[in-house]
Amino acid sequence: MLSLFSKKRIRGGVHAEQHKALTATQAIVSNFPLPEKLYIPLQQHVGKPAEPLIRVGDKVLKGQLLAYSQGMISAPVHAPSSGIILDVNDYPAPHPSALPIRMIVLETDGKDEWLPAPIVADPFQLTPEDISLRVGAAGIVGLGGATFPTAVKLNMGRENRIDTLIINGAECEPYLSCDDRLMQERAGQIIDGVRLMLHGMESDNAVIAIEDNKQEAFLAMQAAALPYPLIKVIQIPTRYPMGWDRQLIRYVTGKEVPVGCRSSEIGVTIHNVGTAYATHKAIRLGQPLVNRVITVSGGAVARPMNVEVPLGTLISELFNFCNVNSDLTARIIMGGPMMGDSLPHTGLPTVKATSGILALTQSELKNTDEQPCIRCASCVTVCPAGLRPLDMANNIRINQLDVAVDIGLKDCISCGCCSYICPSNIPLVQYFKYASGEVAARQQAQHKSEQTKRLIDARNARMERIARQQEEEERVWIAAKKERERLKAEQEALV
Repeated sequence: MLSLFSKKRIRGGVHAEQHKALTATQAIVSNFPLPEKLYIPLQQHVGKPAEPLIRVGDKVLKGQLLAYSQGMISAPVHAPSSGIILDVNDYPAPHPSALPIRMIVLETDGKDEWLPAPIVADPFQLTPEDISLRVGAAGIVGLGGATFPTAVKLNMGRENRIDTLIINGAECEPYLSCDDRLMQERAGQIIDGVRLMLHGMESDNAVIAIEDNKQEAFLAMQAAALPYPLIKVIQIPTRYPMGWDRQLIRYVTGKEVPVGCRSSEIGVTIHNVGTAYATHKAIRLGQPLVNRVITVSGGAVARPMNVEVPLGTLISELFNFCNVNSDLTARIIMGGPMMGDSLPHTGLPTVKATSGILALTQSELKNTDEQPCIRCASCVTVCPAGLRPLDMANNIRINQLDVAVDIGLKDCISCGCCSYICPSNIPLVQYFKYASGEVAARQQAQHKSEQTKRLIDARNARMERIARQQEEEERVWIAAKKERERLKAEQEALV
């Protein structure tokens, strides 16, 4: 199967050091001790935050709905365990800023008791719309990191008549191996989730793409998919960032997603293997997304592993379980080292997007002493989006953000390939992240200014209209008054 795809050209990318052997050969650890408290953010997905429907003091069961979705692009939040609601308030977010966001604090009761859920005897007798509704009600989002609500993508797939569903098993980020282990150990459930997704989209073909450094996962998935000819399992080259949706679509199908368009517009959609597994649990078992497998790794971790934990578990508790040496920890990263977020401390919760938590030592971090550019063009060669990173950075340095946008800033995916390969240690991706944030802030400010101007103009027009109306009413009143006086004078003259 690989020979059909191996000759296709891969744009850019790097061969980053993998560091996966620390965890990829060990079985998923499922005996993580239940935390005393879980901190559950209401914003764990793209779109509007969920709105809580519980109150402080309420007793809840595992899987019970805690907050409902708002609008089309949103996802509900469920209880990761049974217990009592202690608080609904602002707590530090799992983000580099650690700014407060709204969370539900759940004190667990140690029972981990599930809310009873009806089981569907044959989910393939459900309508495709019902599949999407159940997936949405389960709070499932893209577990590859994008956290886009899965039900929305299923509906879009049905509306756009998707002909190819790609399941992303690349997991190209160094250190991370949670998807690899999931495919090795739970291949049958993943394949079942893929079939249910196909049913929900009314599509017939699926391709599961796995990097060729995951041979055990490939064999397990291939064996599980064997009874289903419409599901193909292929191997793709090990090269970061092969997991990027546009790179993967280009390699697997030969199609290019136009700038500013969605993949569904060319008949393709992508879901992560973890998302397929969550879909299986939601439809077959009636279980919403309340836990996930997380890779805990890095030089400061004495017991690196893939561990299944309830969402809302604090990173500090994960680190205690894995015997992380805080004295050796130079940086804490949520996600992978290339695109992950550096966190300020461990008092932050895990969320649906948490694929990994890394505790890296100083020796694992790249030298940050920046040197002058030597014009080697390595950053151009490795950019998977075909951009000119150095030119964009030079324009950002002199605050010409409009020029940076014109030459492709909005197409940058912040993969970090340019920074990784740069021999001068120029922090190119940091420039792009700063500039993207600044451009977004300026656009928001401009939008707010334009909206304010529209409101002022509307008010002025309304006041002018009221003034004209008052003038007209006053003119009519004066004319009527004069007419009354005239008639009165005529009557007096006749008398």
